[in-house]
Amino acid sequence: MAVPVVVVALVGGMLVTSCETGGSAGELGRGTDGRAAAGIEQLRAEVVETLPHDPTAFTQGLEMTDGGVLYESTGVVGQSSVQAGPLDGFPAVRTELAEPLFGEGITVVGATLWQLTWKNGLAVERDARTLTELRRVPYRDEGWGLCHQRLRDRLVTSDGSSRLTFRDPRTLVRTGEVTVTAHGQPVSRLNELDCIGDVVYANVWPSDRIMRIDTNTGAVTGEVDATGLLTSQEAARADVLNGIAAIPGTGQFLITGKWWPKMFRVAFVPR
Repeated sequence: MAVPVVVVALVGGMLVTSCETGGSAGELGRGTDGRAAAGIEQLRAEVVETLPHDPTAFTQGLEMTDGGVLYESTGVVGQSSVQAGPLDGFPAVRTELAEPLFGEGITVVGATLWQLTWKNGLAVERDARTLTELRRVPYRDEGWGLCHQRLRDRLVTSDGSSRLTFRDPRTLVRTGEVTVTAHGQPVSRLNELDCIGDVVYANVWPSDRIMRIDTNTGAVTGEVDATGLLTSQEAARADVLNGIAAIPGTGQFLITGKWWPKMFRVAFVPR
């Protein structure tokens, strides 16, 4: 929708007022430093390195530990799995979920790893080193994204709505929640998550946007445009962006998607 803009200029010592038609309200609100007037920083994903990725992996969760171990979970009934290994090599260990389980988000909590399922009503706790299943616990919500806020020692989960739910990292019992908003409006379809301190980065399904969220308030403080990472030919055979993992100590991230042939090491820089 076009937005009329009143322009005031000084011409020949006189104030001249005119009305022009500008872009969208979001475009007009952006400053030259990449920040929106409402305080949402506008960012883009700048590729630092392009890495291979299994084009048959329907990626649901991505996480890298301080020790350099990269974990990835995949979905689809009969094809769901979780694997772990170094960034620059083949997975060292991998395990599959038997039907009818549909794998979703993952996160590492100490010596264990939690893996959500989509609509199966349960979550799986695994040994983080071997990926051996330790136990299953009831999980009544739809499983989408998952990450662990270590300083607060709590899990953060998404269910495709605008809500982030906080949970006990040992029992998955709910301990609180927050509604995610941008410009005062709820941001729905929050999917894969990555926790960094009190900040959560969330993929927004089914888009190429990633939101940076302050979990104290639920406010979006940054929006990442990750469009154009795949060629048109690659994108035609791939599904949506899904998978974000901070690379510890670098300020950079790994991002990929469902059935993507590539994974990207990126920096989020001002647009």
